[in-house]
Amino acid sequence: MRTPVRAAFLGNDTWSVPTLERLARSEDVDVVLVVTNPPRPAGRGSKLTPTPVAGAARRLALPVEETETTRDEAFLDQLRSLAPDVSVVVAYGELLSTDVLSSPRLGSVNLHFSLLPRWRGASPVQHAILAGDPVTGVTVIRMDEGLDTGPVLARREEPIRSDDDAGSLGARLAGIGADVLAETLPGLAEGRVTPVPQAEPATFAPKLGPADRVIDWIQPADAVVRRVRAFAPDPGASTSLRGGDLKLFRADEAVPAKAPPGTVVDIDREGVIVAAGSGAVRLLEVAAPGRRRMSASDWARGVRDLVGERLGS
Repeated sequence: MRTPVRAAFLGNDTWSVPTLERLARSEDVDVVLVVTNPPRPAGRGSKLTPTPVAGAARRLALPVEETETTRDEAFLDQLRSLAPDVSVVVAYGELLSTDVLSSPRLGSVNLHFSLLPRWRGASPVQHAILAGDPVTGVTVIRMDEGLDTGPVLARREEPIRSDDDAGSLGARLAGIGADVLAETLPGLAEGRVTPVPQAEPATFAPKLGPADRVIDWIQPADAVVRRVRAFAPDPGASTSLRGGDLKLFRADEAVPAKAPPGTVVDIDREGVIVAAGSGAVRLLEVAAPGRRRMSASDWARGVRDLVGERLGS
């Protein structure tokens, strides 16, 4: 019988949870510590809310350490005292120091949601959708001091579906990656997995901000639709109307329309049709300022004289 791999797990995001759950139920892995950020204000009332990883760790009865940073001696001493064989990092969001990376005897491994070296960085799922990539996947790497630059231990491809948004694609990759990583750890511990250096050149997926969410209606319709998908379900792409911010959560391409980009040209039972730089976009789900997410057709019924209006102007 195999001796379980002793693993410290570092993660913060909802997409981190499937890997933690998969490792917790594996007979080949013993999770000796879960590391995540402290509770943050969230929601109405700004109530202090634990990370999804903290919630999952407590549900699984795993030891959890909520810390602001791993870059202090107290954390390093704690990690060394537990003597994990490996550290597993999934959507943790902090560059780890050399001491933390190298403390476990097998080093540290990271599950990344792209086919490295494509889309190194903070937002690989969103950038893959924005770029129109037909395929993405997951990669398990042995971490070094660079940003997603370590050698590859395992990878698996996954098609990007035409109706995928960042939420659906990220959740699917999180589930696939959980299995890939859990299958990789025993082989790594037994010397059956050979790290392979990443090929070059690399592409990069920097963190996306509010300016990246704004729709440029001069872009072709397919690019506009991809931007809507890349920022759904949260926080949503955005455009402006009558001085307010309109969030866009779901859209598809429509029959081309002859009108200046951003012009609302029609409203039908499915949604609101807007001219783009080439082609047209049908808005399917939106949210007006201070309002809940709703179908675009329902929203349009409450807006007077919408046809002929220019979005984003």
